[in-house]
Amino acid sequence: MATVQSPAEQRLILYGVSWQEYRRMLRAFAERPSFRLTCDRGTLELMTLSLEHESLVRFFNLLILALTLQLGLPLKGGGSTTFERCRRRRGLESDECYWIAHEALVRGKEKIDLRHDPPPDLALEVDVGYRTLDRMSIYAALGLPEV
Repeated sequence: MATVQSPAEQRLILYGVSWQEYRRMLRAFAERPSFRLTCDRGTLELMTLSLEHESLVRFFNLLILALTLQLGLPLKGGGSTTFERCRRRRGLESDECYWIAHEALVRGKEKIDLRHDPPPDLALEVDVGYRTLDRMSIYAALGLPEV
């Protein structure tokens, strides 16, 4: 009987990356959902996702869905949408994100622009390994109130 091993998360850190290069990388990896890109003022982290990571994301996503349903709260999920602030040169993709208190403000929208729309009320961030970049400070710079 053959067994399949899921590789552990892997990270590549690039320094001195311009904002334009980060945006090109986002487009280049758009069709590769197994990669996450995080940019923090010229430092770019590329990360692959492991089975352990994805299993935990699915578990917590179901927990959040069950809690909001039980509490009768509105919910709009944004998945692993990329959020960025060009002027701050920071951007990332959460594991999952949700609008709860501001769900009515983004209901029916296909694109979210943080210059005009509220950021998600909650971002789910699962960390099973060491991260080089401080994602919490990036979330704060993007205006997300809860991670």
